[in-house]
Amino acid sequence: MAFFWLFGALLVCLNGVSAETDVVIAHPSAVINESSAVLTCNLTNPTFEVKKHYWAKNGKAIENTKEDSSATVIELTLEKIEPITGGLYDCVFVKEDGSEVKNTVEVKTSPHVYTYKHSEHGNEGDKGVLSCGSHGYPLPIDWKWFKMSEDGTKVAILNGTDKYDIQSTPEKTTLYILDLDIEKDVGHYRCLGENGFGVADKEIQLRVRSRLAALWPFLGIVVEVIILIAIIFIYEKRRKPDEINDDDDSGAAPLKNDSATNHKDKNVRQRNSN
Repeated sequence: MAFFWLFGALLVCLNGVSAETDVVIAHPSAVINESSAVLTCNLTNPTFEVKKHYWAKNGKAIENTKEDSSATVIELTLEKIEPITGGLYDCVFVKEDGSEVKNTVEVKTSPHVYTYKHSEHGNEGDKGVLSCGSHGYPLPIDWKWFKMSEDGTKVAILNGTDKYDIQSTPEKTTLYILDLDIEKDVGHYRCLGENGFGVADKEIQLRVRSRLAALWPFLGIVVEVIILIAIIFIYEKRRKPDEINDDDDSGAAPLKNDSATNHKDKNVRQRNSN
């Protein structure tokens, strides 16, 4: 009796294995710091007819891989793997009813670090803010900040001090510099991200303006107004003597004309009396 029970259990196990269908086998399952790769997926023992298939990266379909085909083996060639190429690649087979079966290949590289701006500006006494972000897979598990010295060496910045505060997530890191000093804080800073497969860093230049920087436009306008007033004053000062002489000439001329006219009238009257 025990023999038949064992035999029945063995049949159930065998049927369970043979009944396994719709399995997508991905090869390789992971690509780590390779220069190129060919990703392959094989749909084994399908119980349905494949209507189409495609590849997706990080959950988003790669448009040029979409194909209406019943093929059960598909490939994706990554000719050049860079940090930005890293991610989760899914091979997807679509059934007649629109449902999907898929498997995932991890493409792991060193991180890709970038800056939002190549340089940042801050006012003396204010808070300076420097930020870096990262793409790729996996994202950094550790971020570090450095200030570059004049001889090119990196000086590590400690978090949580009275001067610096660093806040980081896998996608982004931000350095806050408190109470900016125009003498000490100006310079180049580096953010460095590490993900276990490599490191990458980027440089940001910080410029600090004087407290009086906001007053310079106003002072410039005041200077321009003063210069304009001075020019007008000098012009008027030089112009007045000429105008006075012209006024004197115009006033003397009528007197002369009136005298000549009176003399002429007197002569006429004398001739008439004669």
